[in-house]
Amino acid sequence: MAGNNVIWFENLRMTDVESVGGKNASLGEMISQLTEKGVRVPGGFATTAEAYRKFLAYEGLSERISSELKALDVDNVAELARVGKQIRQWIMDTPFPPELEADLQAAWEKMVADAGTDQICVAVRSSATAEDLPDASFAGQQETFLNISGYDNVKEAMHHVFASLYNDRAISYRVHKNFAHDIVALSAGVQRMVRSDKGASGVMFTMDTESGFDQVVFVTSSYGLGETVVQGAVNPDEFYVHKPTLKAGRPAILRKTMGSKLIKMVFTEDAQAGKSVQTVDVEPAERKKFSISAEEITELAQYALIIEEHYGRPMDIEWGRDGIDGKLYILQARPETVKSQENNSRVLRRYQINDKSTILVEGRAIGQKVGQGKVRLVKSVDEMDKVLPGDVLVTDMTDPDWEPVMKRASAIITNRGGRTCHAAIIARELGIPAVVGCGNATSALQDGQEVTVSCAEGDTGYVYKGLLKVDINEIPLDNMPESPAKIMMNVGNPELAFSFSNLPGYGIGLARMEFIINRQIGIHPRALLEFDQQDEQMQAEITDRIAGYTSPVDFYVDKIAEGVATLAASVYPKKVIVRMSDFKSNEYANLLGGNKYEPHEENPMLGFRGAARYVSEDFKDCFALECKALKHVRDEMGLTNVEIMIPFVRTLKEAENVVRALKDNGLERGKNGLRLIMMCELPTNAVLAEQFLKYFDGFSIGSNDMTQLTLGVDRDSGGPIAGTFDERDPAVKVMFSLAIQACRKLNKYIGICGQGPSDHADFAKWLIEEGIETISLNPDTVIETWLYLAKELKK
Repeated sequence: MAGNNVIWFENLRMTDVESVGGKNASLGEMISQLTEKGVRVPGGFATTAEAYRKFLAYEGLSERISSELKALDVDNVAELARVGKQIRQWIMDTPFPPELEADLQAAWEKMVADAGTDQICVAVRSSATAEDLPDASFAGQQETFLNISGYDNVKEAMHHVFASLYNDRAISYRVHKNFAHDIVALSAGVQRMVRSDKGASGVMFTMDTESGFDQVVFVTSSYGLGETVVQGAVNPDEFYVHKPTLKAGRPAILRKTMGSKLIKMVFTEDAQAGKSVQTVDVEPAERKKFSISAEEITELAQYALIIEEHYGRPMDIEWGRDGIDGKLYILQARPETVKSQENNSRVLRRYQINDKSTILVEGRAIGQKVGQGKVRLVKSVDEMDKVLPGDVLVTDMTDPDWEPVMKRASAIITNRGGRTCHAAIIARELGIPAVVGCGNATSALQDGQEVTVSCAEGDTGYVYKGLLKVDINEIPLDNMPESPAKIMMNVGNPELAFSFSNLPGYGIGLARMEFIINRQIGIHPRALLEFDQQDEQMQAEITDRIAGYTSPVDFYVDKIAEGVATLAASVYPKKVIVRMSDFKSNEYANLLGGNKYEPHEENPMLGFRGAARYVSEDFKDCFALECKALKHVRDEMGLTNVEIMIPFVRTLKEAENVVRALKDNGLERGKNGLRLIMMCELPTNAVLAEQFLKYFDGFSIGSNDMTQLTLGVDRDSGGPIAGTFDERDPAVKVMFSLAIQACRKLNKYIGICGQGPSDHADFAKWLIEEGIETISLNPDTVIETWLYLAKELKK
């Protein structure tokens, strides 16, 4: 075999990019360097760039191509389509030179001999010599053909692969990235197929694709071949795995989100290019299961760590699970090219919409930005000319053929797709927001309608009616002055935690468990504990919501654990103070099934809440579920930066009882470094501060409740006396001072997590002067308050 035409993967390294392209060089690198470390990569061979150039030189093909491209304006979409089609047909009609033909046949025969059967199927993949470089992604611009059998079909697929270098989007991309057409060559990789058509597949990144947070592996998964995930034809399952916890050998899955997984791609009987795969519906029962197990998620994340460590940079990895042998395989690995290439000057840009309107559709948020414009409904690539600069592109799904027009859009909205689909990847690269996987965007939105597309509110993206006012704040993070107190954050939504991790600070001073219960669970814990006693309709609704989890109770515990673990991982190893659920009875009643179990109270603010609820006979087994979740996060996952905070402790007896209840549920103060913090938010807490502190390791002041209970002003009611509510009132300050002095005297922790310091920087200054240890602020006020305090308290 002539070595300059065909090379086996195991003989390739990353230094061979110029010869076989980034994709094939990376496959060779992993097979030759990472097999011994346990990473499974299917074998095969690659044609070389030299072989491709010999092919183009054959029968004057390259001269004809160059002549057509010289006069082409790639922004003329119609002309681009005409020229691209002509060039691809020329390539399909040109035979391989005899020398290349002989080398290909010899390589195929060796592959068959090694397999011991001629009934093998392969993937024929393209690999451009300029592809998968750290500063440019050509991924998905050339073709891949799956389930190809027989030498003649392999040859035909290779012709298609070579022709794909002149797809419309590839021609356009090279021009916009300033790559000359004739210096980019193509290598065809022939790789043994992983039978993920009978299993599952997906994509994973060694960082969070939205925030750039690099301490997680982000895994997506769906049934069947991975093309549906990459193309965005399905909404896949999504998982986050915490790297430090994984390296410590502990359970490391932070969060699981179930995708709809409506379809899957499988093999057909016809194993030739263009006819070898088909899309079929997934059985409804299978959609309601996660497509891979916890053990498989963990194994994939371990592969990701090995690959990232080897390459020394964030990676974008495709994988498949063989449904026949049950094993996991890595199919491709390339540098992540969006978040890792962003300007690293530490400036945080935040988008905020204050006056919201009707939500028209929602889906998965891509890009943490806000876009606005007129809706442009596009049914197919043939209608691309309709999209004008600044329009909001709305369609079922996109593929690489859409790229020339996507850059005109101010935002992209699709019916289908997850966070690693084509639309998501291109939106990130273009720096525009996208809401994907909406399901009904093309029917719910009207052509020409003005909308605001918000991806700045967590994992869920919202499309609002009208052009709303958008505030954009740029926050410089470099050269932050030293703060005179430890600044922490108040965070409720775990979906925002990774983006907040970019802020300076000392951890999370208030993690609100009730946010997790309301948003991630939405069901009253008693309804889950007594699932068998619910009526048929309630059971059906609960069963639908808990899909993928082993039981109703496990769903509740696991979802709390996922939320808390995500918050803990976002700032690890800095402290995260988790407040146990502080719903009032009316708020618990609003959860599914809650009306059946909650009392009606005229003033729930002063009713059945906090410590009294936890130790009551009516709720203690519900409280035990919260404890079980936190015990898992701390003791099993090893996230011991989690501390526990008890709200609304009215009496010393309640303090004693709740500490005992925690111990009975495996959360003993001092064990495994556990600190118990009490919310100091009632005047009784301040007056008897030293006595309450016998049961706790410190206070976190709740300024809202302390203010309303000191001044006798209902903080929720409004009305003529609403203006009396002020944390800076002298009487309220006395209460704060008593708490701070007691903690300082006893050498206990003292912080504040109430709203006051976020609203009033002068109040934050007073607290520091009084001796507060930490101030926990809403994330949007961290920088402003930090800079104010550093200036005002400069010595």
